[in-house]
Amino acid sequence: MKYSVLIFSILFCLGAGAIGSFFTFSAIPTWYIYLDKPAFSPPNWIFGPVWTTLYILMGISLYLVLMSENKKRKKAVRIFMLQLMLNIAWSIFFFGFKNATLGFVDIILLLLTIILTAKVFYHISKPASYLLIPYIAWVSFAAVLNFSIIVLNR
Repeated sequence: MKYSVLIFSILFCLGAGAIGSFFTFSAIPTWYIYLDKPAFSPPNWIFGPVWTTLYILMGISLYLVLMSENKKRKKAVRIFMLQLMLNIAWSIFFFGFKNATLGFVDIILLLLTIILTAKVFYHISKPASYLLIPYIAWVSFAAVLNFSIIVLNR
């Protein structure tokens, strides 16, 4: 086990989360708090721990693929990076631009890209793929929440 690569992979994913949170934190008390949200919307405090856990799982998943000698590893990492960029972009669109519709378009692309990442990772490392299942579930929920916010705030 290469601990330096594992730590780098986790910190890299957490770093993406930090970039996204830069746009999120300032918009919560000034914009998001005033939006009409569905009854199933979780309390704001839950998002930080959930996303931190997901970024750690993503980092471990990335590490498993990076350590593989599979020839498809480079392609898989490129797809992973695409989903990570879409992840950051969602925070920029939804919270930074305060545009739930643009956020929704992005989150659908993000979800499809995460599923593709999990599929490609599966052929390289099954555990790496399985570690992305909670991420897929949360982003699916977030997409429904995002769409509900659009509908409730027309």
